Order: sequence, then structure tokens, then C-alpha cells
Amino acid sequence: MKKVLITGAAGFLGSHLCDRFIKEGYHVLGMDNLITGDLRNIEHLFKLEHFEFYNHDVSKYVHVPGDLDYILHFASPASPIDYLKIPIQTLKVSSLGTHNLLGLAKAKGARILVASTSEVYGDPLVHPQNEDYWGNVNPVGPRGVYDEAKRFQEAITMAYHTFHGVETRIVRIFNTYGPRMRLNDGRVLPAFIGQALRGEDLTMFGDGSQTRSFCYVDDLVDGIYRLLMSDYVQPMNIGNPSEITIREFGEEILKLTGANQQLISKPLPTDDPKQRKPDITKAQEILKWEPKVNRSEGLKITYEYFKNLPKEEWFKAPKFD
Repeated sequence: MKKVLITGAAGFLGSHLCDRFIKEGYHVLGMDNLITGDLRNIEHLFKLEHFEFYNHDVSKYVHVPGDLDYILHFASPASPIDYLKIPIQTLKVSSLGTHNLLGLAKAKGARILVASTSEVYGDPLVHPQNEDYWGNVNPVGPRGVYDEAKRFQEAITMAYHTFHGVETRIVRIFNTYGPRMRLNDGRVLPAFIGQALRGEDLTMFGDGSQTRSFCYVDDLVDGIYRLLMSDYVQPMNIGNPSEITIREFGEEILKLTGANQQLISKPLPTDDPKQRKPDITKAQEILKWEPKVNRSEGLKITYEYFKNLPKEEWFKAPKFD
């Protein structure tokens, strides 16, 4: 039985990856320091023989006994509320943490996939964003702690591939949604749904003309799995190219939830990307992958998940408020 280490295992994406690799017949080692993760996301796995959990910060030395075939590095704060409140930890997990895990991959002869982000493109001057675009990022702005951490992560990953021969993969993840997101983590979809559930007006920033492209989590996980198993070593976009403005998206949420609140505007945050849409040509050609779940279907599933949470969760403050 092959063994995979998944960091950030108790987070939104990490927990879904644990599910996928268990389903594929792997022995899964989940690792998380729970700074933003939640054990409830993986508690259904604790009873399984082929799942282990380690409460550990990957910014510190990482030791895993025995053989290891794959590593998926998904440990990182990912929402603005998180990385604006814990900027040093955000920088460390994608620098020191990635360094530690690349060293582990080298020692074990394991293949490693690191989770990068569309934020490496910053506020893009190219639309849609393809993997050859180098980005438009403010390194000293409030978002720089996340954006530049991920850009460094890509650089050190390629260096380990080039100079040490480590088998590496880099996925650039675009906006993703689905069950197990934190309801009040500051990202647009859970923010809108949380406000709708609480009977509040939905808050958009600016005039809502900025765009995003939302990929359902099952589609994203399938793309990541295919990339890991492929021979492609350059960064690859995985996301849904169906683009929508924030204003239109808010209107979809109001319709879905049956809420009769309004969309209200607040000042646009510094360096907020005005456009976000992946060019997934490489994923289509190399991985034979493209998203299958349309937004209306995925939103219904996600809304049902949030709606069925205990009501105290609807009003729970963000983790770092």
C-alpha cells in the first residue's frame, strides 16, 4: 500500500484530499497544527486503519518514519482574515515549511506536489491568466505576505527539482468552494452565505465589477490528483474558467438563499485583484481535465452544508477576529 503525507489535512482542501486518497487505496498521513484547520473536517477518518494524524507545525523539522511515496503540501492560511492576522506564520509555512517538506521528499525519494495559488498573478494585467504570465504583485502591500510566500514556494520547489532531482509538481489553485469551508473566513462565498443566513445585507467591495471564477472542490481535487500522477513539472492552473462579477455572484446567492436583503458596497481593499479567470488549456491538454460541476449545482450543495450547521456557527466570529 502506497503512503501519502498531506499537510493542512484538517483544512478545507486538505480534508477533501484525505478523502480522495483514502478512496484511492492509500495509507494517508494527515498533518496539521490546527492554526486554521478543524479536526471536525477529518474526524470521520480517525476510525480507519489506513489514516493517521499528526498535530505538527511543518515550519519546524518534519519527521515521518518509514517509506513515503507522495507528499501534498497544503498547509497555509488561505483567507485574507487569516494571513492579515498571522502574517509571519503565513510566510513561514510556505518558506520554511516548504523547505522542510522538500527535504523530506528528497530523503524519502517521494514525489511532492505543492499548493500554489492564483494570487501569484496579483492584480493581473493579462486576462485570462495563463501559466506563462509572471504576475503583477505588490511585495510590501498587505497581501504580499501571502502572494510572495507562494511565489517563493514555487521558486524553491523548482530549485529542488532542478538541482536535487526531486520529483515536484506545482498547482496554481483558483477560487474554490464547497462543504467544510469556514463560514466566516473572509472569502467571498462563505461571507455572502453567512450574511444571508444571519439576515444581514451582503457586503461587496467597490462596485462589485471585479470578477472571480469559482471551482467546486470535487473538481479541484480531481485535477490535483491527475497533476500529481502526471509527468508535468511546471506550474499548472486548476480552476473553473466560468467568470462572474462579484455583484452578479451576490445576486445569485440572494436568489439561492431566498434572502430579501440587499447588496451594499464598502471600500475596495488594497491590491484587490480586479479580474480572476484561469486559462486551463494546459490542464485540458495534458491532464484531460476540466471542471464538471456547474456553479448552480455546486452552490446548492454548499448552501445546504452551511444551512445545516449549528446556528451558533452562523454567528461565530472569524478565527482571528
